[in-house]
Amino acid sequence: MSQVQDKFGKVAVLLGGKSAERQVSLNSGQSVLDALLRSGVNAEAFDPLTRPVTELTAYDRAFILLHGRGGEDGQIQGVLDWLNIPYTGTPVQGSAIGMDKVKTKQIWQGSELPTAPYRLITADTNFNEVIDKLGLPLIIKPVHEGSSIGMSKVEKAEEFSTALSKATTHDSIVMAEQWITGSEYTVVILNGEALPVIRLEPPKDVAFYDYEAKYKRNDTQYGIPSGLSDADEKHLKELALRAFQAVGASGWGRIDAMRDEQGNFWLLEVNTVPGMTDHSLVPKAAQAIGLNFDQLCLTILEQTLG
Repeated sequence: MSQVQDKFGKVAVLLGGKSAERQVSLNSGQSVLDALLRSGVNAEAFDPLTRPVTELTAYDRAFILLHGRGGEDGQIQGVLDWLNIPYTGTPVQGSAIGMDKVKTKQIWQGSELPTAPYRLITADTNFNEVIDKLGLPLIIKPVHEGSSIGMSKVEKAEEFSTALSKATTHDSIVMAEQWITGSEYTVVILNGEALPVIRLEPPKDVAFYDYEAKYKRNDTQYGIPSGLSDADEKHLKELALRAFQAVGASGWGRIDAMRDEQGNFWLLEVNTVPGMTDHSLVPKAAQAIGLNFDQLCLTILEQTLG
């Protein structure tokens, strides 16, 4: 048995699952599985949609790449805790909070971290009151989905109900959030450290860094270095690290943020199981500190040895 196999034993790469982000998870999982195998790890794909989770007892540790519900919300983390199997990333509580955009914002507000004003909305909501409070344009989001699934930008009052219907197909709880005009950034957190900031530049014909820009388009531009001044870069990294830790996230993940036209930063959301495909941001940030994809995957897996 090689040294690496000796160190990690048998590893389950958890991928697929039952969320709206299943396809992305399958892609992320396959990329990581290939990387671990190249490094000599005894790793296997494990899709909880097709296998009972009790079969995980045959493994020594788990690398979680289930995006969205079931995998990023504390459910699989709870199963693994119960089975006494160490796993990568954020534990149950931080996962559950991070998956809920409203709970995340409430914690950030209570920690005096900057996050855009919002309102929870339903079909009975008086849209005009929301518009008076948040202004236009605004963005409508399902509270518990990732990958920008179900999101819409609303530029005039008449678009509100269509946007609400789109979001409600994914989630019974929906929020309206003030639209921030400016540049979008993401900060990758790895082992308690904020990596170099990445500036996101979606193609001009999309309203924001949506599902298509994230996974399908090849014309989304990524700025690393970010183009921020040293002071602003340092400030955003500090905010991101505080935001990540405030919700109870740990190990590895991503904080998405905006910078408005006045130069203020606003925290958008936390991703506790970010994508690991060839379009993904975590590998890009790791590359900037000299970690290639295979090294990055081993670094994350080492979190299970704690």
